[in-house]
Amino acid sequence: MSSGSRILPEQRQARRVVLKTPRLLLRLWQPDDVAPYVALNADPTVTQFLRGPVSAAQAEEFFAAQNAMVEKHGCAFLAAELRATGELAGFVGLKYQDFDAPFAPCHEIGWRLAAHCWGMGLATEGARAALAYGFDTLGLDEIVSFTVPANTRSRRVMEKLGMVRDPDGDFAHPALRADHALSRHVLYRLRRPAG
Repeated sequence: MSSGSRILPEQRQARRVVLKTPRLLLRLWQPDDVAPYVALNADPTVTQFLRGPVSAAQAEEFFAAQNAMVEKHGCAFLAAELRATGELAGFVGLKYQDFDAPFAPCHEIGWRLAAHCWGMGLATEGARAALAYGFDTLGLDEIVSFTVPANTRSRRVMEKLGMVRDPDGDFAHPALRADHALSRHVLYRLRRPAG
């Protein structure tokens, strides 16, 4: 595990922390995350390359599914809380994916942060901790990430993480109609470091 992140057995403010970085707590989702998560997803800047806003009920379903994934797979998209303020910045984490794609089943690394948290290296910081956890603790051989081709911000984060684009792995996301504007995705891969 990298020196910047570690698994924590403790709880902070009754929140189960999974990973800690210098500026983030990556933790299980809590009911009081609903309002800030709905607000984050109501920002068209944040959802430009996503499927748009989410309701409170959809947020609660997402939280329950992610928390259950931690129990089942040892990982999920975790709430990313700013350590300095306790504010929900968004999510960062690893998610087990078993959908219809040539590279699945797989473990995807992903992030979504509020726009005011962009440009500070938080996505990269949280993702590095999640990668270290995936390789060192879960023993994964490969972690993937994907996004729409025009999402250059996320693609830059993938590249900063050392992920390599696999043009042969580009795909139409099975959760979207093939003719949907956001259907086409580019695939990035990262293998477990040697040694």
